[in-house]
Amino acid sequence: MNHTLLSAEGLSGLVFLSMIAATVVGALIAIHSKRLVRAVAGLSLCFTGVAGLYYFLNSPFVALMEMLIYVGAVCVTIIFAVMLAEPRAENKPGKGSGMGALFGTIVAGLVFFGVAAVSTTTNWKAAPAKINDGSVTEVGLSLLTSYSMVFELISVVLLVAIIGALVLAHSGREKV
Repeated sequence: MNHTLLSAEGLSGLVFLSMIAATVVGALIAIHSKRLVRAVAGLSLCFTGVAGLYYFLNSPFVALMEMLIYVGAVCVTIIFAVMLAEPRAENKPGKGSGMGALFGTIVAGLVFFGVAAVSTTTNWKAAPAKINDGSVTEVGLSLLTSYSMVFELISVVLLVAIIGALVLAHSGREKV
């Protein structure tokens, strides 16, 4: 088989790599940005890339939920909380001692090597056949039938995000 860039497999691989790039770049923006709004925008880009990866893994339901919940609800809620909170100069985070970064790097490295070890030593089963065609009708039916518990848990995640945003906004207003 000859996979050129202009073939269907080549274009699919290019889109897959762009989803990976969007995920990594968004995550880097989210963790390195000094402004909270930019960090949330990076987080939104990261979630969009993850949703694209889910779609490539034949899971359009999870991709749609990722877009609806994390990009559409959680990030928008965080943005509203940031907009409602009063910016104060003394509340800006300062530079840490470096111990937190060192600890975070060590923990991230341990998690990375743990996941890599598990993923390389596990005997993975083949992916199941496509459950449905990924259309809006099929996803809606799945939401109301087989994934109703997941749908309820998603609402709990949204409730926690809204409460957190309200607490953040309220504490910003009280300190004025």
